[in-house]
Amino acid sequence: MKKKILMVCLGNICRSPLAEGILRHKLLEHKLDAEVDSCGFEAFHNGDRPDRRGIETAKQFGVDISGLRARLFKPEDFEYFDRIYVMDANNYRDVASMARTKDDLKKVDFIMNLSEPGSNLAVPDPYYGGRADFSKTYEMLDKATDRLIIKLRKGEL
Repeated sequence: MKKKILMVCLGNICRSPLAEGILRHKLLEHKLDAEVDSCGFEAFHNGDRPDRRGIETAKQFGVDISGLRARLFKPEDFEYFDRIYVMDANNYRDVASMARTKDDLKKVDFIMNLSEPGSNLAVPDPYYGGRADFSKTYEMLDKATDRLIIKLRKGEL
């Protein structure tokens, strides 16, 4: 059965579109049948493209996120997606506050728990930083999505 994965951050213009693009690229590379999307909680960026620095960083690694558009998280996402990965504790609280059942909440986890199990480690928001911050974010998400690919291949998701 095709797995559906959602990446969540605050504005859906930096971290979560990078996570979506990286995972989408790896799914194609590994010929895995899964779906990935991203969203956020800040309406200010709704409909916007990812931050240009994120687009440039992804492009350096052969990942194109320029066509993505920010959207808001909605309660129906719990019904559609099998797993919901958040970037930090605030994102976790935002998603958890919309959970309607314990089963909804079971779908939610910190993305960095994939590569650093049980750490609840945050992916720092690079928005107010520079290119180096976007590169660091990319590296962290690249590592986590590698683990996600392994889990998908093993049917552990």
